[in-house]
Amino acid sequence: MSQENRLYRAPNFIKFLWASLILASVIAFFEKEWITIFISFLTLVSTYYFIHLANKIDFHVPSKLLTATIVFIYATLFLGEVGDFYEKFWWWDIVLHTGSAIGFGLIGVIILIFLFKFKRVQGSPKMIAFFSFSFAVSIGAIWEIFEFSMDQLFGLNMQKSGLNDTMYDLMVDCGGALLASVSSYMYLHKDIKVETTLTEIIDEAVTENNL
Repeated sequence: MSQENRLYRAPNFIKFLWASLILASVIAFFEKEWITIFISFLTLVSTYYFIHLANKIDFHVPSKLLTATIVFIYATLFLGEVGDFYEKFWWWDIVLHTGSAIGFGLIGVIILIFLFKFKRVQGSPKMIAFFSFSFAVSIGAIWEIFEFSMDQLFGLNMQKSGLNDTMYDLMVDCGGALLASVSSYMYLHKDIKVETTLTEIIDEAVTENNL
């Protein structure tokens, strides 16, 4: 596939999200809500940057994974902080942690398959599934350490209820990581023919990058 055809083009609903960020910034400007402007601008720039980076690198990033990343950033920064969804919906943090763990699990699988291409590592579907799970949970643990550090150093409240919040987040991370690792095992095992959205993402990365 040519580089032109591999370029990611944002679907209309992503463009709608960008428009909502611009509108929120304009309203916040007249109401002098500078924090809202900052977060809206940060969300807009970071989501656009991911698309720009994905189109620049010599590696095809699965379109569904990239779209999910953009939605995740929007849901975390704009809806979570500006819309105060973390306080309005008790399950908001759970959904985001689950989604991020699944995403990092898929990234772990793709990284290992990429290394296989150059014969740098060898392993079975079970080993790749285990690596996917471990990679995602490790990222989740590092994030919890980051939240704890921010609370201790700057007096923030990223951990909300402290230890309980951290443990629930880690358990949710494990659940999302497990979904990604099981999907990677199903995709790589020759005797299992099950197609899901997660296996389709892995297949797109493998097929479009000739892995």
